[in-house]
Amino acid sequence: MLLGPVMLDIAGCYLTDDDRRRLQHPLTGGVILFSRNFSSQKQLITLTQEIRDLRTPHLLIAVDQEGGRVQRFKEDFTRLPAMRELGEIWDSNPARASHLSRQVGYVLAIELITSGVDLSFTPVLDVDHGNSSVIGDRAFHREPQAVSDLAHALMRGLKAGGMQAVGKHFPGHGFIQADSHLEKSVDYRQYSDIEMDDLIPFRHMIDFGITGIMAAHVIYPEVDQYPAGFSRLWLQKILREELQFEGCIFSDDLSMKGVGHFASIVSRASAALEAGCDMILVCNDSKAVDELLDKLQWNISAASLGRLAHMHGIRHFVSMARLRGDAVYVQAVRDINSIGNPNEVLPF
Repeated sequence: MLLGPVMLDIAGCYLTDDDRRRLQHPLTGGVILFSRNFSSQKQLITLTQEIRDLRTPHLLIAVDQEGGRVQRFKEDFTRLPAMRELGEIWDSNPARASHLSRQVGYVLAIELITSGVDLSFTPVLDVDHGNSSVIGDRAFHREPQAVSDLAHALMRGLKAGGMQAVGKHFPGHGFIQADSHLEKSVDYRQYSDIEMDDLIPFRHMIDFGITGIMAAHVIYPEVDQYPAGFSRLWLQKILREELQFEGCIFSDDLSMKGVGHFASIVSRASAALEAGCDMILVCNDSKAVDELLDKLQWNISAASLGRLAHMHGIRHFVSMARLRGDAVYVQAVRDINSIGNPNEVLPF
């Protein structure tokens, strides 16, 4: 069965009959996991294997495992720093910051991949303007060049661990105070201001070969009346044509309040797909998922299927025991644990 364009969530740590029914629907193409789906690494491996066994090719399995306050799996996993910590190191020692960012990406990826998870929606490419509470220390830095450097290093680490990167939130969520999870979010800047600031990390990461981008639920009325993730102008004209991005476009969660002006979940999904998203996320609303799977009419394109296929992870280790015996992994964890420890000296 081919992958569909919908990524949805599940109820708990093991699949229910309702979960299996939804995951086996032709429109489903992926699963996003949350903290409620995790109790231990052993349990997570059992869950991801059960999800993988449902379909061929297996459903994409994703998570938000950025580090800092956005790390869904903590017990049995390395605690990852907030990206701002890497930005603070970059101010005084860019080489050390880049090295640590790569190590963070590697450990993040290799632990997830070994646990059966294909991808994390990371790195955050938003520029930290000091306004956004929902972004805040999730962003690397205020300077676009610092964001680009550190995100590129993190992406190299992700790839070394077998995982593709997904940059977010295009074209930038860091300027406004509003949280699109909870309310309508509007950025009144001119396109030229966004282009010369927030778009720089996205442009650089596309040049570096990033394969996934998640669009923001933010309206930029000086550019288009629709939120970026529902805008042909943003996704087709700017992202595809001007920035020449050829990878996979993900929507943000369509259940968020920031897109509440659409009448129904089906209209939201249709608008996002028609604008250019390859995969749409619907989370924390099982009724909306059922309505969507029942009513959405969408034939996924061959191009989207190809892009989604590239997002599957590549396993290097068959077990956590073997991973934890690997010298490269052990050193990477040590390097991460040195962050914030002034007594730990690295060769930079």
